[in-house]
Amino acid sequence: MLTKEHIELESPVRFLKGVGPVRAERLGRLGIQTVEDLLWHFPRRYEDRRDLTTLASLEHGKFHSIIARVVSIEKRKTRRKNMSLTVALLTDGSSLAQAVWFNRKGLDKILPPGSRAAFYGKAENWRGILQINNPEFEVLDEEGSPEDTGAIVPIYPGTQGLFQRWIRETIRRTLPLVIPEMQDVIPVDIRKKHGFMCVQKAITQMHFPEDEKKWREARRRLAFEEFFFLQLALGFRRRRYEEDLRGPVLQGNGEMVRRFKDEILPFALTPAQRRVMGEIIRDISRPVPMNRLLQGDVGSGKTVVAVMFMLCAVDAGCQAALMAPTEILARQHYENIRGWFESLGLRATLLSGSLTTKERAETLEGIRTTRYDLVVGTHALLEDDVRFSRLGAVVVDEQHRFGVLQRNRLSAKGEHPHVLVMTATPIPRTLTLSVYGDLSVSVIDELPPGRKKVTTKSVPKTSRDSLLLFLRKTMGSGRQVYWVCPLVEDNEDLSIPSAERRFEQLANLFGAGRVGLLHGRLNAGEKEKTMSAFIRNEIKMLVATTVIEVGIDVPNATVMVIEEAHRFGLSQLHQLRGRIGRGAERGYCFLLGDPTTDEGKFRINVMCETSDGFRIAEKDLVLRGPGEVCGLRQHGITDFRVADLLKDRDLLETAREEAIELIEKDPNLQGHEALREVLFRRFEKTLDLAVTG
Repeated sequence: MLTKEHIELESPVRFLKGVGPVRAERLGRLGIQTVEDLLWHFPRRYEDRRDLTTLASLEHGKFHSIIARVVSIEKRKTRRKNMSLTVALLTDGSSLAQAVWFNRKGLDKILPPGSRAAFYGKAENWRGILQINNPEFEVLDEEGSPEDTGAIVPIYPGTQGLFQRWIRETIRRTLPLVIPEMQDVIPVDIRKKHGFMCVQKAITQMHFPEDEKKWREARRRLAFEEFFFLQLALGFRRRRYEEDLRGPVLQGNGEMVRRFKDEILPFALTPAQRRVMGEIIRDISRPVPMNRLLQGDVGSGKTVVAVMFMLCAVDAGCQAALMAPTEILARQHYENIRGWFESLGLRATLLSGSLTTKERAETLEGIRTTRYDLVVGTHALLEDDVRFSRLGAVVVDEQHRFGVLQRNRLSAKGEHPHVLVMTATPIPRTLTLSVYGDLSVSVIDELPPGRKKVTTKSVPKTSRDSLLLFLRKTMGSGRQVYWVCPLVEDNEDLSIPSAERRFEQLANLFGAGRVGLLHGRLNAGEKEKTMSAFIRNEIKMLVATTVIEVGIDVPNATVMVIEEAHRFGLSQLHQLRGRIGRGAERGYCFLLGDPTTDEGKFRINVMCETSDGFRIAEKDLVLRGPGEVCGLRQHGITDFRVADLLKDRDLLETAREEAIELIEKDPNLQGHEALREVLFRRFEKTLDLAVTG
């Protein structure tokens, strides 16, 4: 057992009094391994038990705190075999009431007749008898005052086998053992500047607040600390990255780039593309490896910018690599870019999991010997036997599908190449600062001229026949259609349409040769055959799952039907809709279904109201939360315990400013040793702070 003299924040929680190995295992389910984890295990809500009520004043349906004496207590049988009932008759001199517990053993020994206790629970009128169901209680001696009654009581995230009372008391016992020895590592000048309370007081008030004002101050202080440490870690890594790593110096006006713009591109770059290209050229013309995020809505022209960036590397005698999350998207990139490269006398290749052993060996040899200037691939690019001769530029498409470690593994294939990560899923500023805080950010915020707005309509199932008639006319005019389903095959709930079932029905309706099927369970050859037929306009309608969500580019496809659209996420719906309206003809997106939930209706309304990806991303962030939208853990960032990226945006900006200023003044944090120690303890593994070369 740990005593006050031996306890430390890093001490295993199992050695605390009353914990032991069994409860330690249960605490581990909550992510609590150390004493520090326990202190940062904050309540999910609070119960205000400050107002004591007499039994005579109890109100049906409301929660009350009372102090009463047990008149009698007995076990009763119920009709249900697995349920026991314990009923206590209580009095406080003003009236009588019952306290009722289900499946609680030994209460007659804890609360014998004559004992005095504090109770908290919901009062209900049951068959004319006033009772409190499953109340929490605290046995009192004749002179004692209860700790949890007459106070604001924390209610913690729990797990099976750990009662709220036990968690509360364990934290209450631990605080005085640790708090006096804790060191507040946030610099004093920052604390004074923003009026933050010290960390010792903040943690205590978060667990056992005196009042709401003190709790808000404590929460603000600890939320700032979480943001501050994250911004320090990202800024520290970025500074060390710039100081310690040396990448190839590339030029932005080489022959290949010039010829691509002047001779091959059939259109002029938009102002936004030219601005972003200028930002990239400024980065790659320095010996520091570029680490840049390129955001752009669906169809904004990110691929053209990526190609020009990769041609800068080729102009300097380097190779380039482009990694995409799916084989369909990788192949589409390859087919689109290969023609451009060949027109310049350059060679590109595709590396994917579907190559035969012989094809793969030949491709790997070509990459190693610089036969290929550009390699397009999937996760297959990350495998150990993929070796580049001189990798100078890396493009990672749909960055949110990859984690930071995968990004780093591809970069490690060369001597610190320049890296451009792209996403068509707009990222709200709060997530840009937190998840991608170590990257420079570029935004293509306009679409190429001539692109028509896609008309989006909600279509109830009762209008399905009219919709099918419209689709027949569309295909009859030579244009093509996507039909998207939420499932690949049927399950128990036949009300949810599957792609396989819908394909059979639509093929019977429009003709088997005119309708194709595409989903993730098909092998690579079947997918390629179907997509090729659709691109050549041999297939008029493609029934698919969300496998078409990213990167598919068929300008002749002008209509999309998304069945049960309310079951999809907002960003996913926006990505799907981006597959149409890519040509000269107006596009139409029909959201087929009858949403019954408020959330489902909200999604449909947002999609019909706007086509602005950044507005949709903000709505999605509110609806799903940051962890769901961005997958924080795959980017090396754990979920925040106090801070909220939606509610605390101003605090995030403040933390970022303070972190940047501190790193500028003290780049290696030599004057803040305690702060540096905590920073490395929390982030060394997840953000790879120790790597300097």
